Amino acid sequence: MKRKHVLIIGGFIIVGGILWSLFRPEKLFIDKQVNEALPQTEIQSNETKQQQERVISEGQFQNGVHETTGTATIHQLANGKRILRLFNFSTSNGPDVRVVLVPTNRLKDNEDVNNHRYIELGKLKGNKGDQNYEIPEGIDISTYGSVSIWCKRFNENFGAAYFEK
Repeated sequence: MKRKHVLIIGGFIIVGGILWSLFRPEKLFIDKQVNEALPQTEIQSNETKQQQERVISEGQFQNGVHETTGTATIHQLANGKRILRLFNFSTSNGPDVRVVLVPTNRLKDNEDVNNHRYIELGKLKGNKGDQNYEIPEGIDISTYGSVSIWCKRFNENFGAAYFEK
């Protein structure tokens, strides 16, 4: 009888560990704050810098399956790199949340992200605060009309910003 109880308790511990690793419930209560500055490039004069660095597009976040607020901007830096910047950003935390560019300017539901060939820029660095993601070279950003905060594990769009050019 004692052995049966040990096996049952052991089974609960194993199942609990598996469920915890899949759902990461502690992330519902823990916020991760980020405060990155926009990368600066070294350039000879301020006048040249102002001419070369510019905002290519911008959009305000709208809620998906979670409340999501803030601004997304795509910056062209003086050195030619492009940065997606999330400013005054806030959303819920999650177990496998990514920042993705999606080639549509309206996401109606989760399937719209899944059905498009999105470009993953990386894992979400934090669910609150300012953060930057480098856009890979060779990507034609004019074809990407939105950025989604995408939970890859559960195929859920936490929220999205639609770019105005």
